[in-house]
Amino acid sequence: MKNFLLLSRRQILASLSLLTLGSGTKGFAFNKPKKATFVLVHGAWHGGWCWKKVIPLLRAAGHEVFTPTLTGLGERVHLLNQQVDLSTHIQDIVSVLEYEDLKDVILVGHSYGGMVIAGVAEKAASRISQLVYLDAFLPESGKSVQDYVPNAPLAEIARTQGDGWRVPLLGKIEDMGVKDSADIEWAKPHIGDQPYKTFTQSLQLTSNEAKSLKKSFIQLTESPWFSEAAERAQRNGFGFYKLLSGGHDAMVTKPKELVDIFSAHV
Repeated sequence: MKNFLLLSRRQILASLSLLTLGSGTKGFAFNKPKKATFVLVHGAWHGGWCWKKVIPLLRAAGHEVFTPTLTGLGERVHLLNQQVDLSTHIQDIVSVLEYEDLKDVILVGHSYGGMVIAGVAEKAASRISQLVYLDAFLPESGKSVQDYVPNAPLAEIARTQGDGWRVPLLGKIEDMGVKDSADIEWAKPHIGDQPYKTFTQSLQLTSNEAKSLKKSFIQLTESPWFSEAAERAQRNGFGFYKLLSGGHDAMVTKPKELVDIFSAHV
């Protein structure tokens, strides 16, 4: 009799557990977060290293994250040569999408990375769900970075400081909003020269599939270069967000706040 009562009690508890689980999927305020795949493309002079603080925050939220480094930069500096251009960097990211077999990707481009993701969308729009321009160049067909920064002496700097084919960082890392001494000490040695051709090669944007992708713009600064892009993005109906407290390199200075904005795209 005792065993029968014990078994019955277990059965009752098990039944209650099933009832609780069943009601929880509908009635309780518990929503499993949607997982997304982020591919984060860094800007000029940087590398995949710059997303170091963002990666664990996105992964903690259950997302998959890829932070490839473009040819000739970061840990791929040994591949830096005068033939590297915008097409090289576009193919870098297309190859990541293809070889990792990624789909429904949220493709984020920071700064110069805006040129890269626009070119990637031309080749691999079927693998992308959204394009996010993070304080980035927003290219128009037939234009290059040089067209958007006509007053920047890129050619002169390449000639006098970069053997005619590479461009050292314009200014200092502090000019990008990185003020914390530990962040400066970490980032400064990782900054590398940018191949000059990546600034002069133009994009041809003709894909209707790429044009139909969902797009957003996150403004981090009031720099004329990116303010113009932000205004154009708003006119074209992009999703729009502002985070002016962290400077241009907000992935270093305000990673949590940046991830909170990224979460709005999931």
